[in-house]
Amino acid sequence: MQNIEKEINEKFGGRLRTRVNGVLIENDKILMIKHQMGLNKSFWNVPGGGMDYNTNATDNLKREFLEETGLEIEVKKFLTVSEFLQPPLHAIELYFEVSKKSGDLIKGIDPELSENKQLIEEVKFMSIEEISEIKKEEKHHLFWKIKSVNDIRIWKGYFNFENKCIK
Repeated sequence: MQNIEKEINEKFGGRLRTRVNGVLIENDKILMIKHQMGLNKSFWNVPGGGMDYNTNATDNLKREFLEETGLEIEVKKFLTVSEFLQPPLHAIELYFEVSKKSGDLIKGIDPELSENKQLIEEVKFMSIEEISEIKKEEKHHLFWKIKSVNDIRIWKGYFNFENKCIK
C-alpha cells in the first residue's frame, strides 16, 4: 500500500474533526481495531469515526460500528471526551459505552477510502494484558495506563496527553 500516510493526510488531516467511538466490553475484553497508518506503522483504538453533518452522535456511532465490525450496537452511557492531536491529525473524540445487539464480528471497511487503500488490518477482542503489551505510540492515549476494564467505566471529563486522571 503506497503513500498511505499521504492518503490519510489528504482525507483526514489538516483540520479539526469530531469523532465518535464505542467501547464494547465482552468477557472482560475490549473490542479493538488495528489501523495501518503508514509503512510499518499501526494504531489501535476502539471502533469509531468521523461524524457526518446533520446526523447525531448515536446514529454516527451505530453506522461506524456496522461499517468497521459488522455489529449492530446499542449506544449506552457517555464516558468521556478526548482530544487527539498527532499532526496532521486533530480530533475531538466522544467515547460511549456500547453493547452488541446483533451481527457477526468481521474486519470491516472505511467507505471513505477506496478498496485498495483500506486502513483496517485487524478487529478483535483484547484483554487488558494484551492492550498493555502494545507499544504506547501504537495505541490511543486513553489506553496507555488502564489496568482493568473498570478503569474505562470511570472515565470522566476531558482527556488529553497531559491528563493524569487514571493512575
